[in-house]
Amino acid sequence: MTGQSLVATHYQNHANGPYAELADTKEFAMDRFLRSVSTRLLSWVHRFDSTPRRFADQVEGLAGSYAGLSESALQTQIGIVTKKLRRHGLQQQQVAESFALIREVATRVIGQRHYPVQILGGYALIRGHIAEMATGEGKTLTATLAAATAALGGIPVHIVTVNDYLAARDAEEMGPLYRALGLSVGVIQNGLSSDEKRAAYLSDITYCTNKELGFDYLRDRLLLKDWPSVGCLQLRRLLGLGDTGSGLMLRGLHFAIIDEADSVLIDEARTPLIISDQGKDFYDMNRLNDAIAFAKRLRHRVDFDLFPKERVARLKLIGLNRIREHQAENGNEKTLEPVWVDLVSQTLAALYLYLRDQHYLVKDGAVQIIDEYTGRLMPDRTWEYGLHQIIEAKENCAISPQRKTLARITYQRFFRRYLHLAGMTGTGKEVAPELWAVYRLKSSMIPPHRPSQRVYYPPRLFRTQAEKWQAVVESAQYEALERGRPVLIGTRSVEASERLSGLLTAAGLCHQVLNARQDAEEACLVAAAGQAGCLTVATNMAGRGTDIKLGHGVAGQGGLHIILTEFSEAGRIDRQFYGRAGRQGDPGSAEAIVALDDELFQTYVPAWFRFFFKQQNATPWLIYVCRYLAQSRAERLHAAMRDQTLKSDREIEQLLAFAGKAL
Repeated sequence: MTGQSLVATHYQNHANGPYAELADTKEFAMDRFLRSVSTRLLSWVHRFDSTPRRFADQVEGLAGSYAGLSESALQTQIGIVTKKLRRHGLQQQQVAESFALIREVATRVIGQRHYPVQILGGYALIRGHIAEMATGEGKTLTATLAAATAALGGIPVHIVTVNDYLAARDAEEMGPLYRALGLSVGVIQNGLSSDEKRAAYLSDITYCTNKELGFDYLRDRLLLKDWPSVGCLQLRRLLGLGDTGSGLMLRGLHFAIIDEADSVLIDEARTPLIISDQGKDFYDMNRLNDAIAFAKRLRHRVDFDLFPKERVARLKLIGLNRIREHQAENGNEKTLEPVWVDLVSQTLAALYLYLRDQHYLVKDGAVQIIDEYTGRLMPDRTWEYGLHQIIEAKENCAISPQRKTLARITYQRFFRRYLHLAGMTGTGKEVAPELWAVYRLKSSMIPPHRPSQRVYYPPRLFRTQAEKWQAVVESAQYEALERGRPVLIGTRSVEASERLSGLLTAAGLCHQVLNARQDAEEACLVAAAGQAGCLTVATNMAGRGTDIKLGHGVAGQGGLHIILTEFSEAGRIDRQFYGRAGRQGDPGSAEAIVALDDELFQTYVPAWFRFFFKQQNATPWLIYVCRYLAQSRAERLHAAMRDQTLKSDREIEQLLAFAGKAL
C-alpha cells in the first residue's frame, strides 16, 4: 500500500468530463504473454509477503479501542475516520482504522464479526487483488470492509454479482451495516426504469449484476457518442446548450468489487455485451423452413463437417455443389448463392450443435438461451447473425425480428476501464495468469477460517450413460436413504437433470429438481438442500452464492454429499460444485460418477484414447489423466476464443473510430 492517495493518483487525473474511467491502452500479444509468465513469479513472491498479516494484526490491535465506545462516541469516531480517508486517501493506517471500525459496527448492527481471514480478504480487495477464498468463507461480509472503506473515502463503489437475486439479497443483508456507517445503498435489478437506476447508481454503494452494469454503461456511451472533450462540454455549458452528460445513469467507473470473479471475468468474457435495435429482416419463415428442409438432406462428413468445440458447421465441396444445384433448380440468382451458403451453414449448426434443453429452452412460446456456466435462463439475450431466428423456426416458434448492433464492448475492455478493480472467487488459481495478463489483477490466496473436513471419494468412470446413471441412482439411494444424509447431484444440462429425475422417480426416491425451469425458486431450493435425507438434482452452477446449511443431526451423519455426474470444461467449475459440501469446517464428501461418452470426453479426448480406456479397468489415476487431458484442451480453446473476442472488439473499435462513432 503506497502512501500516495488513491484519489490523487487516479480520480483527479482520469475524471475527464462527466465520466471517470481509464482510457483503453494499446498492447500487443507479447505484453499479455510476459504478464502471464510474471504472475507465476509474483504468486511465489506473495507467499513470503508478511504485509497482509501485519495489517490484520494492526486491525486486531485497534479492536479494543472501539469495543467500549458508546453509540454516540462510535458515530463520532466514524466521522473522524471518514475525514481521514477523504483527506489522505486509502493509506494503510487509515484503512486499518476503517476496517476495525466497520468490524465493530457489524458486530453491533448485524450480529456478524469479521474473522481474521475476512480481514485479509478485505485487504486484498483494497490493494486491487483477486481474493481467492474457499467456498463458504463469507465473501459477502468480506466485501463490506473494502466497499465501506472506499465509500467513506468518497469513492462510489459497485459490488458486482452474477444474478439479481444475489444483488438484492446482499444489499438487504448488508444494508443495515452500511446505513449505520452513514452510507447509502442502491440495488440495480432487471426491469427498473432509467430514473430508478440513476437513483441507485447515485448511492454510495450499488449492488448490481455484471450484465445490467455493462448494458447501462453502453447506454451511457451511446448518449456520450457526440461528446468529444472536456473543452467542448464546458463550451456547451457557457453557450447555454445544455450538459451532454445530464442523462447519464452511471457516475463513472470508480471502484468495483466483482463477486465470483472467475465466472464474470473469464467464463462470460467469451461473449461481448451488445446493445441492438430492430434491423432489416433478411429471412422470412418460408426461407428459413426451406433452409432447414434442405440442410436435413445433407450428409454429415460427406456434405459438411461439424466442429463441436467452436460450435460451427462448415460445408465441404460436395455440399457447396449441392447448394448450386438447388439454387439452379429453384431459378434463384447466382448472386444469392453466398447468402444461401451462410444460411445453410448456420442452419446445420442450429440443427446439430444447438440442442434443446441443453443450450436453450422453449418457454412461453419463445426460445430462451441457457447460460452454459450458470445454468440460468437469459431471456433478454439472442444469438447473432440469424442463428436465433433459425432455431425459432426449427422449434416452430414465432420468428423474432433480427437486430442491428448499436454498441458493443467485451468484458475485458469494460472492466479494465475501472479506476480500481478487485474481485473475489473460490476457484481462481487456474486462471490467475489470465486475470493478471488481461485485467492486471494479482491473486491473493486467503487461508480458510477452519480446516476443511471434506472427503473425496475415488472417481468412477463407466463406459455408457446407462451404466453411469444407474450408479448415480444407487449412490444417492445409499447416502440419502440408508445413511440419512442430504445429497446434491450435479448435472451439466436441463436434459440430463430431467432424465435423472425420471430414474430417481422410477426407483421410488423422493427428490427436488433445480434447473433453468425452476430458476425463480433457485435460492429456496438450494438453501433447503442440507436437510437430512433431502435429495436435490441441480445443474452444476445453479444456486451459486447460496449457502447450504446443514439440518439438525446431519453433521453427525457425515454432512452433505455431492455427486458430480459429468466433468465441466473447466476444472475450477467442478471444484466450485464440490465446495458446496464441507463449508466452514463442516463435514462433507464428494464423488464424481462419469461416463466415457460424456460430452467433455467425446469432444476433447481423441478417439484412440477413448478406445484404449474401454479396454482397461478405469482406475482413479487413469480417470484423472483423461479429465486433465480433456479439460486442458478445452480451457486452451476457450482462452484462445476470449483472446480472439478481445482482438475482434479492438478491430471493430478502430473501424468505428474512423467513422467517429467509437465507444
